[in-house]
Amino acid sequence: MALKIRLSRGGTKKRPIYRIVVADTRFPRDGRFIEKLGTYNPMLPKDGDQRVVLDTERAKHWLDNGALPTDRVARFLTDAGLWNRKPSNNPEKAKPKAKAQERLEAARMAAEEAAAAEAAPAEEAPAEEAPAEEAAGEEQAEA
Repeated sequence: MALKIRLSRGGTKKRPIYRIVVADTRFPRDGRFIEKLGTYNPMLPKDGDQRVVLDTERAKHWLDNGALPTDRVARFLTDAGLWNRKPSNNPEKAKPKAKAQERLEAARMAAEEAAAAEAAPAEEAPAEEAPAEEAAGEEQAEA
């Protein structure tokens, strides 16, 4: 019998409240469970003391007997000091999707064109400025 420490949803529409329960993996999410370990109310502020209520002694007992927590419950158990959760790392998920890559490519091309447009007149500009400086020097000499 594979045991999980997981959340069982309760509450009304758009007002969830979850029970933290130990259940057989074959049981439905909101169905039968073996023992209730606590509650989780996501509607309360994150720093509220009633947001996560957990019976740590019973949770430790079930962890020692082989129950595995789900990802969300593992976060709660880590905060309580009962579980050592490894942070997940999925670098593929962080990459921009196709549309964003197209926008990035278009922005990069526009930046390159703007840099090329600025570089071309910059090479010609010193040649044009030199005669203007000579003309200014001649005006000062005449005055």
